[in-house]
Amino acid sequence: MSLTSRLIIFVAVLASLLEIIDTSIVNVAIPTMMGNLGATLDDVSMVVTGYTVANAIVLPVSAWLGERIGRRRYYLSCIAIFTITSVACGLAPNLTSLIIFRIFQGLAGGALLPTSQALIYEQFPKEQAGTAGAIFGMSVMVGPTLGPVLGGYLTDNYGWRSIFNINLPIGVLTIFMGLMCIQDRTNAEKNKSNLDIFGFILLVLGIGCLQFLLERGQADDWFESKIILTCAIVSIISIILFIWWELKVKFPIINLRLFKEPIVVSGVTLMGCLGFFLYGVVFVLPVFLNSTFNYTAVQIGELFIPGSILTAMLMPLAGKKVQTISDPRKLIVIGLIGVEICLYMMSFFSPLTSVNEILIMLFMRGAALAFLFVPINSTILSQFSGYELGQVAGLLNLFRQIGGSIGIAVIDTLLARHISYNYNEILLHVSNLSTTSINELNSSASNFSFRFLKDIGLSNSSNAALLSLYSRVQHQAFALSFLQLVQIMMIIFAISFLPIIFIKLKKKVKNVSNSH
Repeated sequence: MSLTSRLIIFVAVLASLLEIIDTSIVNVAIPTMMGNLGATLDDVSMVVTGYTVANAIVLPVSAWLGERIGRRRYYLSCIAIFTITSVACGLAPNLTSLIIFRIFQGLAGGALLPTSQALIYEQFPKEQAGTAGAIFGMSVMVGPTLGPVLGGYLTDNYGWRSIFNINLPIGVLTIFMGLMCIQDRTNAEKNKSNLDIFGFILLVLGIGCLQFLLERGQADDWFESKIILTCAIVSIISIILFIWWELKVKFPIINLRLFKEPIVVSGVTLMGCLGFFLYGVVFVLPVFLNSTFNYTAVQIGELFIPGSILTAMLMPLAGKKVQTISDPRKLIVIGLIGVEICLYMMSFFSPLTSVNEILIMLFMRGAALAFLFVPINSTILSQFSGYELGQVAGLLNLFRQIGGSIGIAVIDTLLARHISYNYNEILLHVSNLSTTSINELNSSASNFSFRFLKDIGLSNSSNAALLSLYSRVQHQAFALSFLQLVQIMMIIFAISFLPIIFIKLKKKVKNVSNSH
């Protein structure tokens, strides 16, 4: 491999880490931002939502934009805009300007993942596609783990603005090195006379409203909110019109005819399921650890690190196996079975669960992800080259993100409703008519000292006992809901086995080169 290829891979990995870390690093700083900016949780959450929505809009069209503008100019400009808007976020005087800068940051960041992925795959021949997948996969898997830990450390020691300002030196380094090695795609055809404006508008409305709906649905009580209902209607109409228009127009912004290939349909379905599991577990497990063991965001992030390191270590092995095994689908099946085992282990979690048991589950998760991410990406992308490779890479990343958003929305909604249901069910057995409840109250009341009651601001032990019982009922309702939710996730994820049947490799595989 030439020095130029090594530099391109280094730049692509840095750009990927910039985008991925910035997606999760903000979550830890939200409480501090609320106090500093004098805003509510709903207001500050738009800092995350705005970025995610903007990011999702650009993901599927990054290949098209790069083809029109020129890959070198487009890619390096997006890195520069991402870096500048990161600094602007760190200097934002108020919440409104911060949200605006985050939206522009998301628009620029949407180009980084698919373009970086295509760049990395370009540097390897088809028979080494597994190695390319491993390199890209390591950056994608490590980023979400580093985000909360890095964000917590920076926020605690240097303030929330530092989580944005830290992107400046990394961004400048990436741009400087990119100027030395990134070039336009060989034989790229720029057709600037055919701009699919109508298709682009429909895509922005469809994907943007869908992503906003998924991000804000549970917080706004879903279709009880006029905004969410409007977004749902606009999204459905826009996506249907977009499909109709793109199949009709001569120069589409996204070549939907790629979906005639069963391997593309199977690939985006598998990537959506992978996103559902990846983001779903990252969402529900921290909620469990925080509610049950009072872990902070930084402690939770540290707990995820060993499993992510295992993922990074196993990805090169998975990449080599993809290149040597006769049927890569076997590796995907191994990964899917590993995910089901991981969820099965989670179904036994309780307040008595030890840290070691949680770590073993996270190790299983890490191993499963290595044997999913690399084989899926390498198997699908090795079938395409040139402009099509960039388009398929964008679609895979889009469906992973949408699958993750659906996973978080479904899990958040089901968790809230199961907690409410289980809480009411438990209350049926907790009353003044229950001897067990009366004995528990009396036992709790006798254990509270006068000094303790004074410290917590209660006048008598009976009130303290009632609050204690209320807290225990809440914790029990959450524990039951968590276990029920994990079982539902096991059933939903079992669907992932179906698309594997339709992954059929071409006899003559195209070289993974000259992509967007």
